[in-house]
Amino acid sequence: MGWLGLDDTDSLDEGCTTYTLHKLLEGLPNHVQATSPRLVRLWPFAQQRTRGNAAVAVELRTDDENGLLIYLDTFWNQHVVPTIGQVSTTQHDARRQYPSDPGMVWFSSDPPTASFYTACVQHEVQLSAVPEASRSWGGQGRIGATAAVAWHEHRTTFEAIAWRSEERHGQSERRVCESTLRSIDAMDSTFLSRDPRKGTRLIAPRGPCPVLFGVRARDADSARIAGERLRFAEATESTVALRVFITNQATDDHLVDPPVKATVEHVEILSRGTTRISTNHGMWLAFEESGDVKLLAQWLKPGDEIEGYGLTTDAQVLHLEKLRLLSATPTLRRPMCVDCNVRMKSMGAGQGCRCPTCKARIVDAWDEHPRLPPYPSWVQPPADARRHLAKPLEW
Repeated sequence: MGWLGLDDTDSLDEGCTTYTLHKLLEGLPNHVQATSPRLVRLWPFAQQRTRGNAAVAVELRTDDENGLLIYLDTFWNQHVVPTIGQVSTTQHDARRQYPSDPGMVWFSSDPPTASFYTACVQHEVQLSAVPEASRSWGGQGRIGATAAVAWHEHRTTFEAIAWRSEERHGQSERRVCESTLRSIDAMDSTFLSRDPRKGTRLIAPRGPCPVLFGVRARDADSARIAGERLRFAEATESTVALRVFITNQATDDHLVDPPVKATVEHVEILSRGTTRISTNHGMWLAFEESGDVKLLAQWLKPGDEIEGYGLTTDAQVLHLEKLRLLSATPTLRRPMCVDCNVRMKSMGAGQGCRCPTCKARIVDAWDEHPRLPPYPSWVQPPADARRHLAKPLEW
């Protein structure tokens, strides 16, 4: 009995690590049994991250470990080695693209501790820090592969993934039954199947990879039922297989508790509404796509007390994923004239205030007026702008 991990067998143009694992599991020798596979999303800012920054793992049980390792060697050479060095670019992602550098690990005993998973999901990890496996293949992908093995499954969700027939690989168009998808989206246990604002689907990748769709749910049975229903719907194109993965999606495993608390010092609205908040705890950023997060950020004033969750880049900028106002500084206004009910005006520094109508004077004074925030509690980005790892506030 042991654990197998795999990562980075895809590029932006082709391939998919989940499909590679599916093929590996399909060809397992008869003496090997597999448990439910894992799909683990990792640190999204890693320089050499894959398309979806996800790795896979599976527990394998056998009395003939040597026979299993022979099979894994053969599979690696036949199916994974040809993917080494793939590189491509896309107009949707301006970051530098690195050649694929797949990795596979086998832990027959002493699997890596959960702390290695936590490190890989909360910050960047170098290959030199990867725990030694019983057997390993490849390069950079060993980081994610080992992290997937190390995952503690403390919080879990599930995803039923269906793959297209091979003649459809390399094409971006996907045919999925919309009426069935709407019924699946209405199930209590599924999540992020459709964008509630736009009505568009969130289950299919945009690129040419083998995945047709992935239906996410909070339990395995719901994922399987929904996935099979969509797979065999009349208007859905043919698929070769469907598997249910246990995942760390929508768990907030990438965020550190408690949230960061800060006092606003300055707010600057940048191009297309992206908002930069200077605080006494560094720079915070709310991107244009972040919806209510961005709108709340734009409403803030110096002195407001806030707290937020997000990921901190190497430049120590907090990319906001959740934001909440704790207290707002009041708006200061000059008092009203008691006789004319007209707002008084300052006569200059240290000279008091005067009514512009009756010319009555008072000492320098201000009235405080509370500012009512646009949102009473936490806000999050819209469904189509959240990270895979982001846990919905409604949970």
